[in-house]
Amino acid sequence: MGKPFKIILSTLAAMVLLLIAVVSILPFVVNPNDFKSEIIAAVKDKTGRELTLDGELKLLLFPWAGISTEKIALSNAPGFQDRPFVTIEEGNIGVRLLPLLSKKVEISHIVLKGTLLNLARNKQGITNWDDLIASAPKLPPAAVADKTDVQPVPDQTTFSIGGMTIENARINWDDLKNENHIEITDLNLNADKFVFEEPATLVASMSALKSGSTLSHAIKLNTELTVNEKFDAFALHHSDLQVTSSGEAIPGQSLSTALAIADAVLDFNQQTAKISGLQLKSGDVSLAAAEMTGASIKDNPSFQGAVTIAPFSPTKVMQQLAITLPAMQDANALTMFSAQADVAVTGDSADLQNLALTLDDTRITGAITIKSFSGSIIGFNLGIDALDIDRYLSPRNKASKPIASPAVLLAAGLSALPVETLRKLNADGTVSAGKLKVNDLAMQDIRINLSSKEGIFTTQQTVKQFYQGSYSGDLSLNTHGDKPVLAVNEKIDHVQIEPLLKDYRGEAPISGLVNASAQLQGQGHKTKELKTSLNGQLSFLFKDGAVKGFNLQKIIDEGKALIKGSSLPSDNANDQTLFSEMTGTATIANGLIQNNDLVAKSSRLRVDGKGNVNLISEAVDYKIDAKLLDTKAAATEPEQVKGAVAINVAGTLDKPLYTVDLASLLTDKNKAKVEKLINKIDKKLGSGVGDLLKNFLK
Repeated sequence: MGKPFKIILSTLAAMVLLLIAVVSILPFVVNPNDFKSEIIAAVKDKTGRELTLDGELKLLLFPWAGISTEKIALSNAPGFQDRPFVTIEEGNIGVRLLPLLSKKVEISHIVLKGTLLNLARNKQGITNWDDLIASAPKLPPAAVADKTDVQPVPDQTTFSIGGMTIENARINWDDLKNENHIEITDLNLNADKFVFEEPATLVASMSALKSGSTLSHAIKLNTELTVNEKFDAFALHHSDLQVTSSGEAIPGQSLSTALAIADAVLDFNQQTAKISGLQLKSGDVSLAAAEMTGASIKDNPSFQGAVTIAPFSPTKVMQQLAITLPAMQDANALTMFSAQADVAVTGDSADLQNLALTLDDTRITGAITIKSFSGSIIGFNLGIDALDIDRYLSPRNKASKPIASPAVLLAAGLSALPVETLRKLNADGTVSAGKLKVNDLAMQDIRINLSSKEGIFTTQQTVKQFYQGSYSGDLSLNTHGDKPVLAVNEKIDHVQIEPLLKDYRGEAPISGLVNASAQLQGQGHKTKELKTSLNGQLSFLFKDGAVKGFNLQKIIDEGKALIKGSSLPSDNANDQTLFSEMTGTATIANGLIQNNDLVAKSSRLRVDGKGNVNLISEAVDYKIDAKLLDTKAAATEPEQVKGAVAINVAGTLDKPLYTVDLASLLTDKNKAKVEKLINKIDKKLGSGVGDLLKNFLK
């Protein structure tokens, strides 16, 4: 299947020419069976193959020189299987007598029944019909001289066929080069009058089955076929091919595909092809090409032309194919796709230029070059106007989303691919986007440079407009070991953290302008494995921001009022702690973030912090020491501390829990009073109780 008509027609033509040779001598003989040996010798001389004639040759003389045969067999080419190249159970052919006097051979009708054709190609690419094509005569072979010294038909003799019928034929195609085996059965063909260089209507039907596949294909063809005398140039007009595939793997047990071609010209001598008005339709998918040209169609076929895929719904097509789609955030996603491109393809490559894809509301332009299918060598340069990736992802609660940067999200997606695929991939290209949304993060003016070679996958990505700031990063994924090894470097500059966190998590516990960088390494196939093995460093600088959810100044004031017994300050529904600057660094070891140098400043506060966050459980263990200033530091004297408090932060990143260390609220004077009270308790109740109370003051 998929071989040019030359494979079948040339082979059948060779057999037809042999029959014509037989018929051409019949008017001059009495009993054709007397000349079987001469006929066999003539075939041997012309083709180098053995012809077997079983049964009787029956003769009719006027007005047609007709002959009917029983079983005929032609041996296979040397070096191929020891079975006939072709066998014909029954054949009928007739030639007009009077036109023979004018050196014309006019065949009335050819009928071949029960034909079995065994086609093969060896591992070197040589077929078992190459020798027949090379030795096939332009015209019917000359008649073999008989006992009455009859002269042969001149080589310049021309001929025509009034029609041809092939009934219940079979074709076996053994392709050792590509390790394919295809069986064609129930081949039936009807053709009207055939003359070289003139169109002949051809109607054919057959069934095909590929070895190892459970799918069968019913094929119907209608066309007008024109063939030259050398059988190396073919023209097809108004061709209509329909294929109905059946099998349990196909939803509904059946799928129909239709191919229509206005004109196709194949020249095997020049190895060229020209196809016009091509339309391919399968289900709701329709592909069209106004014109395609081919070169080296015999040695190394290549075709090029403009191809268009009409708009269709991918969701509907997948439903028709019984492919279950996962739930997506947008129910209207994957409902429209179309494409067009200038295409050049060979057996192992494809080049798509002037590519224009439309997916729902997104338009993608550029070029894709697959230099080698077998070597997975790919180059690309794509531009995207606007793409909302979240539309195609599963629904997700913002509050439950783990913390992940753009590079980490990209790495997680790559790690989900099969390692063997990544190891074989050799890609180099660029993707740019005007607008991009992924995991609810909005970005503009994005560029990603991607390279993959010998199992090492690298990217460099920039976002010029990222929440009023910018983002840059690079990623390296090494797949050589048992587990992929990931390295990520990222940096954000002048990013407004509050709108970023609101988009990503639905709420923002902190605001301000942030500069931050990260250098991370990890390994694993899944996100959890990456988190567990994650190591690296972080640094950050916040300016003009606020930490929401608690007010350090208020906590200190409340603590002081509580100790003095005075009234508490009024509550504020929008508690927050303002700061002019907050800096810090952190190390990551096996998924645990450790920070020991947090410093935050404002006009009245000084804050130090240290602790850790577990990326696996997102558990927080952190301590904040805050001081409320009475006056700012001057050149000649230090800052005056008005009050201090220590706060322990526990819980998780989603739900942090804040507890105040009451002992930290006591001034030195108050601590002394409390210690005197404890000493008195010790004398009455024992030192154990006093020691327990003293622990609360530490």
